Amino acid sequence: MNEYPEQPKKRDLLKLVLTGGLVAWAGSVFYPIFAYLKPPKQPEVEVSNVKAGKLADIPKESGTIVKFGSKPVILVRSAKDELRAFDATCTHLDCTVQYSKEKGMLWCACHNGTYDLTGRNVGGPPPRPLEEYRVIIQGEEVLISKKS
Repeated sequence: MNEYPEQPKKRDLLKLVLTGGLVAWAGSVFYPIFAYLKPPKQPEVEVSNVKAGKLADIPKESGTIVKFGSKPVILVRSAKDELRAFDATCTHLDCTVQYSKEKGMLWCACHNGTYDLTGRNVGGPPPRPLEEYRVIIQGEEVLISKKS
């Protein structure tokens, strides 16, 4: 029976030093690779308004996707010749909504969510309405701006 605890051996110290060195080497090699592969954060572009096109180029009963900074916005021209713009990102899972002429509504193809032409969610899983944008007509140009 040994009354004294076993002393660390030179071999244990060597294992510890080599393991630590291997971990440090792996970190110094793989960290820059992973840092390079991860895309940098892009700041949100602040846009006050965008040109959506000419009024004559937007047919009745249609929806057009317009880039508003880095976000998509859908511009809808109804059968009654009303122009409305909404955030084109579905409030359920961030899919892009589109105008369905057959339904006369905005429709999300991901999970069959529907919104009426006021942006209110009326069917499917979307939890809240679409954010509405202001539509301004200046001469023949159609502008979209954020509501304050």
